Amino acid sequence: MLVLTRQKNQTIMLGDDVKITIVDIDGDRVRVGIDAPKSLRIMRAEILEEVRQTNKEAVQSNASLLRHIAQQGNQKSNKNETDI
Repeated sequence: MLVLTRQKNQTIMLGDDVKITIVDIDGDRVRVGIDAPKSLRIMRAEILEEVRQTNKEAVQSNASLLRHIAQQGNQKSNKNETDI
């Protein structure tokens, strides 16, 4: 990890397209401005992790629901076979 010291209104360039500017410093909070192409997705890491966790839980929930539906279908199918 590269660690840089910057002051208010100073900028860091990432490649030719991404410009990060220190907009404000207030105590232990730093406001950062990011100028980047619209095609580049920019998210706070904690939000991205929350989205990933929510998606993982949704997939697990859907898989559980699908297994339940399949079991119900198998039970009906087995019942119909014994009725024949």
